[in-house]
Amino acid sequence: MQVSLFPLKDTLSNILLITPPFTQLNTPYPATAYLKGFLNTKGIDSYQMDLGIEVTLALFSTKGLTQLFDRIEKNEALQSKNANRIYQLREGYIKTIDAVILFLQGKNASLARQVCSGNFLPQASRFEQLDDMEWAFGNMGMQDKAKHLCTLYLEDLADFIVECVDEHFGFSRYAERLGRSANSFDELYEELQQDLSFVDNFTIQILAEKLKEQQPKLVCFSVPFPGNLLSAFRCAQYIKAHFPDIRIAMGGGFPNTELRSLKDKRVFDFFDFITLDDGELPIELLFDQIKNPTEKPLLKRTFHLENDAVVYNDFSLRQDYKQADLGTPDYADLKLQEYISVIEVANPMHSLWSDGRWNKLTMAHGCYWGKCTFCDVSLDYIKTYEPLTANLLVDRMETIIEQTCEYGFHFVDEAAPPALMKAVAIEIIRRRLTVTWWTNIRFEKSFTADLCKLLKASGCIAVSGGLEVASDRLLKLIDKGVTVEQVAKVTRNFTEAGMMVHAYLMYGYPSQTVQETVDSLEMVRQLFELGIVQSGFWHQFALTAHSPIGLDPEAYGIVPNLKEIKFANNDVEFTDSTGIDHDQFSFGLKKSLYNYMHGMCFEYDLQDWFDVEIPTTTIEPDYIEQCLIEEESISLKPNTKLVWLHSAPEVIATKKEQVELIAHSNTESLSVKLEKEKGEWLVKMLNQISIHNKDILKLSDLQADYENSFEDFELFWYSKAVKKIKEFGVVEL
Repeated sequence: MQVSLFPLKDTLSNILLITPPFTQLNTPYPATAYLKGFLNTKGIDSYQMDLGIEVTLALFSTKGLTQLFDRIEKNEALQSKNANRIYQLREGYIKTIDAVILFLQGKNASLARQVCSGNFLPQASRFEQLDDMEWAFGNMGMQDKAKHLCTLYLEDLADFIVECVDEHFGFSRYAERLGRSANSFDELYEELQQDLSFVDNFTIQILAEKLKEQQPKLVCFSVPFPGNLLSAFRCAQYIKAHFPDIRIAMGGGFPNTELRSLKDKRVFDFFDFITLDDGELPIELLFDQIKNPTEKPLLKRTFHLENDAVVYNDFSLRQDYKQADLGTPDYADLKLQEYISVIEVANPMHSLWSDGRWNKLTMAHGCYWGKCTFCDVSLDYIKTYEPLTANLLVDRMETIIEQTCEYGFHFVDEAAPPALMKAVAIEIIRRRLTVTWWTNIRFEKSFTADLCKLLKASGCIAVSGGLEVASDRLLKLIDKGVTVEQVAKVTRNFTEAGMMVHAYLMYGYPSQTVQETVDSLEMVRQLFELGIVQSGFWHQFALTAHSPIGLDPEAYGIVPNLKEIKFANNDVEFTDSTGIDHDQFSFGLKKSLYNYMHGMCFEYDLQDWFDVEIPTTTIEPDYIEQCLIEEESISLKPNTKLVWLHSAPEVIATKKEQVELIAHSNTESLSVKLEKEKGEWLVKMLNQISIHNKDILKLSDLQADYENSFEDFELFWYSKAVKKIKEFGVVEL
């Protein structure tokens, strides 16, 4: 009989939802907001906190830095010249830190002029890269330049912390190495037996105050990344020692991908429960069980300890909730005005991840493509595809705006569905809602020039997507469903519509040759030189246990180095049949991309980026440019839907039975002349296909109406004057 997990004193019936340090500085990770929104629908009281931002603000303050430098003075011998310089400048850091944080929170805008003066901030090694970045600030402005300088200032302090007091520290991750591919719990367990680190002390102090204030029955840690794991365990360790009546659960991206084969019972010295996949129903069942204990709990996708052994309890027959029934994410309790915006790289697209506070939403659960061979397509967060409706999504956007007073949205989908993006864009425009949004996509042919214009009109400013390995052979092997030519055309469409494009890039894919790596870099160089991709990031292929390659490695010519799994199981070491050491290309690929993102060095020979000898590229220097050449199509597609994006044109009568149509956009005006009757017909049709009308007409509807009064619709539709009108504001969907 194992009821001892559940009985509690009759304290407040609430749940404390925690994101442990560290994720982002500029915006909260959304998992707890999603869970709180769901719990609201069930009438379950909950409180959420982002420990990461609270610890950051406590550490980077006058009091926090004073404690930091006092600790160095008492205990440490400084080893590097850089650390010594920072220590010698400690009074300057202590004096400026509060003003800098206020500025990065958007509360001290006038400080930008002092920061940009050049001698206000103490400067250490991070500022040595400044000369390479001066080009950008004319485009990005004084406020952004100041943010960038303040970011370097904080990174200098972070380097000092890592060197002198806490080797695990990082602004967006903590002790990430200990969580990554930790097949055994031994190393992490050993670390947890050590004294609290300098940063841990800040974390525990803030946590203790919140526990006393909230008195929760259940504390749920959302752990999205390996870099959150050690802090989560530290917090759970403290709760076990000082609040033994509280039950503790862990869920989120890390356990969902890494802990599916959990066997080590020592984990449950810290946590009572580990839940997998969508957390809403598992948490509801846990909380019900805690309030009303039963001898044989019926839980959902939950590990716990029973009879001194780890068991996986998935005995509940209840089905997960539909996405439409989960409620609107609730950002209450989070200190939204205290997040700080930083700019690490002087690239406008790249800065979106760290600059500005974004409300985070998903258009759909899972991925509508779900085929990429390197991806975790066997896991629920990818394979279970369930889109929301445009109406519900925009309803949720309006609710969140009302709560947060923020109009920016980052849709964090694996790949946002083009059809739903189109519907959301139309709904946003029809409601006359002014928002700014961006998302992750697949570079598929659905993103025509016209669809991109519509997305831009709705407030979409940027997209990110996986080009991965810029090689058609490897893209086919990946089952990406795109070609390099198609990616080039889609990125051109987004760029010409006025949106920024970020490309995720990969090297070291199974069977990739050195020649393919070099050719891939040349493709990337051309995409940046033509200005149709503005930002990117190279990462080396990692074999994950739950991907098609991980499940069938022999089919891809690799041999996995399998180990006994008692704790984490995701990243798998492997040997590639090619025998190529892809690590040798890492620095050159990243250095070249860094320069391309800054609009520099396109004329460099590819060999200049590498210390090792590489072959000459086989890609023609104008390959991408040739991909973008398209013949104009003049064939009517009757099912094409038409939308006019602007207000109705003015109609001005002229001589000779003509009219002049004058259309206006926010930035320009267009004037065309047509025969009087045809011009008046066209204005009537533009009114009917206005974006603000509920019904969207097809091209066949317009053709039938036109031919009731005139002849040869095709000749009219492709005439010079009508072509200008269409290019100005008609989108074909």
